[in-house]
Amino acid sequence: MANLISLERVSLVFGTSHVLDDVSLGILTGDRIGVVGVNGGGKSTLLRVMAGLQEADSGRITKQGGAYGIRIGMLAQEDALDPEWTIREAVLGDLPEHVWAGDPRIRDVLTGLLGGIEAQNVGGLDSRVGPKSGGERRRLALARLLVSDPELLLLDEPTNHLDVEGVAWLADHLATKRPRPGNATVAITHDRWFLDAYATNTWEVEGGKVSAFEGGYAAYVLAKAERDRLAGVVADRRSNLMRKELAWLRRGAPARTSKPKFRIDAANALIADEPAPRNSVELASFASRRLGKDVLDLEDATVSVGEPPLERRLLDHVTWRLAPGERIGIVGVNGAGKSTLLRALTGEVPLDAGRRKIGKTVAIAHLTQEVRELERFEQWRVIEAIEDVKQWTTLGDKEISASQLATRLGFPGGRQQSRVGDLSGGERRRLQLTRLLLTEPNVLILDEPTNDLDIETLTSLEDVLDGWAGTLVVVSHDRYLLERVADKQLALLGDGKVRELPGGVEEYLRLRTADIAAQVARAAAPSVPSGGAAAASSSAAGIPPQAAVTASPAEVREARKSMARIEKQLSRLQDREERLHGDMAEKATDPAALADLNAKLQAVVIEREELELEWLEAAEIVG
Repeated sequence: MANLISLERVSLVFGTSHVLDDVSLGILTGDRIGVVGVNGGGKSTLLRVMAGLQEADSGRITKQGGAYGIRIGMLAQEDALDPEWTIREAVLGDLPEHVWAGDPRIRDVLTGLLGGIEAQNVGGLDSRVGPKSGGERRRLALARLLVSDPELLLLDEPTNHLDVEGVAWLADHLATKRPRPGNATVAITHDRWFLDAYATNTWEVEGGKVSAFEGGYAAYVLAKAERDRLAGVVADRRSNLMRKELAWLRRGAPARTSKPKFRIDAANALIADEPAPRNSVELASFASRRLGKDVLDLEDATVSVGEPPLERRLLDHVTWRLAPGERIGIVGVNGAGKSTLLRALTGEVPLDAGRRKIGKTVAIAHLTQEVRELERFEQWRVIEAIEDVKQWTTLGDKEISASQLATRLGFPGGRQQSRVGDLSGGERRRLQLTRLLLTEPNVLILDEPTNDLDIETLTSLEDVLDGWAGTLVVVSHDRYLLERVADKQLALLGDGKVRELPGGVEEYLRLRTADIAAQVARAAAPSVPSGGAAAASSSAAGIPPQAAVTASPAEVREARKSMARIEKQLSRLQDREERLHGDMAEKATDPAALADLNAKLQAVVIEREELELEWLEAAEIVG
């Protein structure tokens, strides 16, 4: 395996902080690397240095083929799409239609991220980028990068704005569609399920250093636990030695001989080798108020958005009763009404029909996807925003101050004096959670709580939720969190209903696959328009009129089989074409051999064009 890029003793300092401290690492062809670490620890900076977007203070960066060698593509946390572009221009560039439509990998990207080869989920290929939401623009930027397929793909939080289905698709695409000689992928992510499904190696960025672990998240946790165990053995041994040395030093001023000086130097060496205390995050369990037998009920509830004729029902006569201590995880397609369901539970969204019933002792805390509730604290200090809820609280059997609590939640002394407006996204989310938990609710409703949180904070949050005594409802695209903290899972599939998932997230993915297949079958079912309209639509599609009118489900199935067969043939032809180009480069000084290779290449091109035409005809039948 070749080395695509190498970093040798690279250092970078921002202010007084060593973001990268003498880092040496390399990326080999075929690597799929996951990058983890605390927020603000230097993960994004590491990717920008590798991409050439950030200059290091010292060290050397070597790329395969030199300055004009490998292509590097990076998905940053902010997209750079031109608002005037159409979706076609943004994602496919100037690729001819017969090229991208005949490439199974590109079709997979369009289907997985944009809803189909016509980009149905984002308004179609000819719609403009400008009006799209932040989540849609994020998907477009990711699709653009995957279509271009650079040798080194750098992804900064690619699972942001993807639902459970999208995360599963992306992990499969990166693990099965991209791996081939000459390619590698590096992805920063806090999605632990995605890490396990995608990564062959995991890098942890911490304290300016990068530690490498083989395997995905599960392997990383096991390896790190073993490393910490061994470090603990060494620490115990060092602690015993330090106690002896420091006890000797306290026994009075010894004579100034070489022996005492040696002992003093030995003790100082032991102390100097001690690692700095870790700034860990601890989300502790707060006392929750007593919960009665009645919690929250929705009875025959209906909620609609929009005005006729564009009105859409997000909840359609839904009856759902929350029991005391129940732990519910909710998944669903984007736009299906998950956040609306939560707001209907809390009473923030009025019901068009039906009723909402709430128990007398219920105290609700609702974590929304926005951090707007912190806007009025922009000029406040962190400690003031916490004390605004409570100045003292009880943890276990101890009463502690707001300042002590802030320290335990990852806001040490200096950081407590920071303005709320200056906090990072992850820190604002953590502060939001802290304020909610301080109110001591007995019903906790969380809408995408993992947004902007690093893995360390996620683990601490799960620890809190494990021991939560009240009722919990959580919407999340993080499968790991859902499967750990929820006892039961529900799905919203976009039809206005709430469906139980006895088989968990896997059952949801199966339902979605079946639903998409049913939609394709309905779209492909034969219609019976009037003769003139049928002929016109058939002519516009470039297929015989009879085929458009009489295509049966059996013919549609055969067309799909033909498309699958053609895709395999096209893939083999592409490999042959690439080999012929390589042979032609080697035989550039041999006219006879070059003429023979050129004739073979022309035959391959003709065969490919015929197959692409055949694929397009089959695709028209499928719809």
